[in-house]
Amino acid sequence: MRARHLTQPSWAAQTPELRWRRSSMLCLEISSCCATQETPALMLKAAWWAVWSLPRGSWGLDSSWFWATPPAVPSTVPLRMFLKSWTSSELPSQTYFGKSTGKATSALEGLLRDLMEVAENAASDLGSDDIVAVGKHAVKINVLHTMKFLLKYSKTIRDLVISGKVELQGGIYNLETGRVDFLGKHPEQDVLFGSKMDLPPSMFKSEAPSFVRTTESNAVSAREALNILAEGNKRYLLGEPKAFGATKDMRKALVDKGQAPHVAVVGCSDSRAPVETIFDALPGDIFVLRNAGNTCTHAEGSIVGSLEFCVGKLGSRLILVMGHTQCGAINGATKTYLADKSSVDRAHPSCALEGLLFGLTRVAADAAQELGPNATEDQLAKHSVKVNVFHSINFLLKFSQPIRDLVAKGELEVQGAIYNLETGQVDFLGPSPKQSELLSSKMFVPPGVAGASQSSVLLGLHGVRTPEDPPLKPPAALKLLKEGNLRFAKGAPEAGKIDAQMRKALADVGQAPHTAVLGCADSRVPLELVFDTLPGDLFVLRNAGNTCVHSEGSVLGSLEFCIGALNTKLILILGHTNCGAIKGATKQYLSSKATGEPANALGALLMGLSDVAQEAEAQLGSTATEAQLADESVKLNVFKSMDYLLDNSRVIGSKVLSGEVDLEGGIYDLDTGRVTWLGKSSYVQRRLRG
Repeated sequence: MRARHLTQPSWAAQTPELRWRRSSMLCLEISSCCATQETPALMLKAAWWAVWSLPRGSWGLDSSWFWATPPAVPSTVPLRMFLKSWTSSELPSQTYFGKSTGKATSALEGLLRDLMEVAENAASDLGSDDIVAVGKHAVKINVLHTMKFLLKYSKTIRDLVISGKVELQGGIYNLETGRVDFLGKHPEQDVLFGSKMDLPPSMFKSEAPSFVRTTESNAVSAREALNILAEGNKRYLLGEPKAFGATKDMRKALVDKGQAPHVAVVGCSDSRAPVETIFDALPGDIFVLRNAGNTCTHAEGSIVGSLEFCVGKLGSRLILVMGHTQCGAINGATKTYLADKSSVDRAHPSCALEGLLFGLTRVAADAAQELGPNATEDQLAKHSVKVNVFHSINFLLKFSQPIRDLVAKGELEVQGAIYNLETGQVDFLGPSPKQSELLSSKMFVPPGVAGASQSSVLLGLHGVRTPEDPPLKPPAALKLLKEGNLRFAKGAPEAGKIDAQMRKALADVGQAPHTAVLGCADSRVPLELVFDTLPGDLFVLRNAGNTCVHSEGSVLGSLEFCIGALNTKLILILGHTNCGAIKGATKQYLSSKATGEPANALGALLMGLSDVAQEAEAQLGSTATEAQLADESVKLNVFKSMDYLLDNSRVIGSKVLSGEVDLEGGIYDLDTGRVTWLGKSSYVQRRLRG
């Protein structure tokens, strides 16, 4: 198909109106033999056939018109689109500097006002009020604006350029020299390829709505509500909003008939993310909750209670948790997490803001685990936005029975989204990947409302672990121990009170500890505190020296019960520095090295541990000091207990060797509060290898 060329009438024969109409016409020559084998490529060439009035006096007075006929684009240049503009395009700049106000009095003036943005951008770029310089620079900006418009709002052109069948380039024709300066591709072309716009804004009807949602409106399903949000965001992107404000009658209807929002949105307080604007919504459309970081941390009672009111009393069938890019709260929490990770002690929050950031560091920690150790701070902060959205969704599902019930019955959906500050587009994430699991939760109110521990340590369906919870695999249980010890060592424990419901669950449903710990009786090593756990988390055995010597029946029988009847999958043997029992056994070994009968039970205990000191001396040599021997003996004693369990309990041995149960060792440092993780003894490792 070939576009018809225009034949120019004589200049004198044209009326001013005809001159302008013809001067602003875009002539396209499209040569195409699409979908044929002979010529599969598309050639698209364009030139602006334009004339601008160059006033020699003031605008609106007697002016001269100049006709410029740009040369045809050479047909030998395949697969290119050229946009050409002319250096005489100064009228928009003059209108801009004239600061014209009020409504346009003619189509021409309206056109010039539409181009004022180009002049404004040119003046801003140059930082100059020189009308000639700004006008010249505005020509280039106008070309780039047109190229951007084509890529952003034409799916056909966009697809052709992406496929490589067409190139979109810019150029400026110089009337004085006759030369064309080629500008190349648009600098943002790759970004514009991501546009979702199919048509220009002017092709969308934008009629203002005549009604608002009230209790007399039809109910809106979650799927319909999502579509309404997506369409509203699309209008926002196009710059064609419908929600221009409510009329007096609309406001009266909202007062007299009440609200019936189709969605509840939990968003961020950031002033750049106004929820109603982003979704082009009217009063009565959206029930909005906003705080820094769109989180339930430190505001769970307010957020959860408000949402229960919205979905219960107002009938909304969709809850949307929406984060946004470049979130200041998430960026701050990421920095706090990284600083806290590298420090020995955690400073307690000195203000509410620091408390909020500390509360969000778990989000950054989870994001870091998902991305791996090589993630940069920027990557971590970006991914944390998404992780935080799902954290908030999971919190709602875990701690609100009304929300859970509605979701389980299919009467409510809880979904996530991220608003992109740069593009204005909302990306919908869907429901939480953990939704099915969380619908089994037995928690009725958020922990802050119940005065209980922070949500991060409430592990089970009831907030505490019971047989209704699935067994934790050894790596997951060990991860919890490591995280809890880190919190304890930094003086930031999260486990505290449990409420009456949790205690009742432990009493009525039973226990399901994730780890069995054999530790020392030393009062300085309170295991539940060391690992920042709640009742129901740990099955604890303690004696002087964390040993099986002289208590093998009790220790073995108890551990067999734990991994059998309670289905625990991890056994931890934990020694500690400056252990009195180990130091006593070392001293006794060095002083006597005797094999006589002990005089009392304590003597028998120390004698039973003396072989550990003997092994330590064999490893370190006879020149080792008593303190060095005692320190080494602490580690060897952990391994000795581990080996004993493997060899002397058929139940424990079979489960460990089959991989069902894991044996781990550690040493708690009384000075730092940190646990050094030893892994498995060499003997256990050999047995596992077969």
